[in-house]
Amino acid sequence: MSTGTPMAHYAAARRVGDFVFMSGVVAVDPATRRAVTRYEDLPKDALASLRGQGYVTGQMSVDVFEAPIVAQSWIVLERIRQIAEEHGGQMSDVVKLVQYFRELPHYAAYNRVRGLFYPSDPPVSTVVEVSRFLPDDEVLVEVEATMYLPR
Repeated sequence: MSTGTPMAHYAAARRVGDFVFMSGVVAVDPATRRAVTRYEDLPKDALASLRGQGYVTGQMSVDVFEAPIVAQSWIVLERIRQIAEEHGGQMSDVVKLVQYFRELPHYAAYNRVRGLFYPSDPPVSTVVEVSRFLPDDEVLVEVEATMYLPR
């Protein structure tokens, strides 16, 4: 799956002075406009990293419950990493994340995945529970980011 560009008429990111503001990112396949819900939708290197966190167990009775939020968390954070690189930065330059969840208990799994992208010195963070996301009800998390890149 390609992480692609926004699915509507807005910028994925905009630089203003020393800051890059990133629009909210959701884990939706732009071709199908459906949320990622399975580990099979992730690249092999992601699966290996997630196994190291105790995910992707191969047990249907476990993976069926964890895969949607874990896979979406990885896709969203990977897209933020890509946008940071497209603007000349890296994840360590992302200083603020606002994380929106359909169900606040999903934050625990997301936070463990976020640790793969921020092994030390995590960014400033805000967590909000919301009732719904576009484009469908399977979207569980959206993250917007702010990156500081002094010129």
